[in-house]
Amino acid sequence: MLIRVEVRLLGMFRGLAGNDQLSLEVERSNVKSVIKVLAGLFPMEAKKLLIDADLDDPRPNALILLNGREISVLNGLGTEVADGDELTLIPVVHGG
Repeated sequence: MLIRVEVRLLGMFRGLAGNDQLSLEVERSNVKSVIKVLAGLFPMEAKKLLIDADLDDPRPNALILLNGREISVLNGLGTEVADGDELTLIPVVHGG
């Protein structure tokens, strides 16, 4: 079953997508699957800025909210996504 998920992109993610909001139609699934669909829309170099290649995980590079709640207080990347949900990606700045 296809669902529609609204994705809000902040900071550098907005620049990668060329927009601050996207509407994705995806198979009903979880946060990780939606982010993989989103990353597939980006060029390869930009995808690396979203998903940590060593971990195959976006969490080192992004704070991820589902309907305004950080996913770590839900079920992490396995949190189910429903029709009409809003996924927000906020880049994490790190360095040393």
